[in-house]
Amino acid sequence: PKSDIVGLYEYRWEIELGYREQKQYMLGNRLTLRSRLPELVRQELWGILLTYNLVRYQMVQMCNTLNGDYLPYQLSFNGALAHIMRLIVGLPYSSPGAIPRQLQNFYAMSGSLILESRRERAFPRVVKKKPSRYPRKYNAAHLK
Repeated sequence: PKSDIVGLYEYRWEIELGYREQKQYMLGNRLTLRSRLPELVRQELWGILLTYNLVRYQMVQMCNTLNGDYLPYQLSFNGALAHIMRLIVGLPYSSPGAIPRQLQNFYAMSGSLILESRRERAFPRVVKKKPSRYPRKYNAAHLK
């Protein structure tokens, strides 16, 4: 049971990182959505979720092209998003014959997105001191 709980916590941690990626990198730390009408807010949320899943899908494809056992969370989401956006912006200006070469170059550079392995997070469980209701007096005369 203990190892199961640790595994679930690691899985939860990856989900939290996914939320962070959506809020920080995709939305640019904006506190509110742009839309004001409920239907448009729903549409914007669906667009964000669809974009996130498409970027993650491309990260899976990048992992498949890499030689080694890499998982999508071992690649930089921010870097992958930037490369995908750059590719999408440039595609309208490309000839149809050049698109396969651009995609090949896109997958070839996926090795540059590999992140360093994460350090183990271990925080010992301790009982915290109860905070005092009164401020601490650092310049007390009797301490001098």
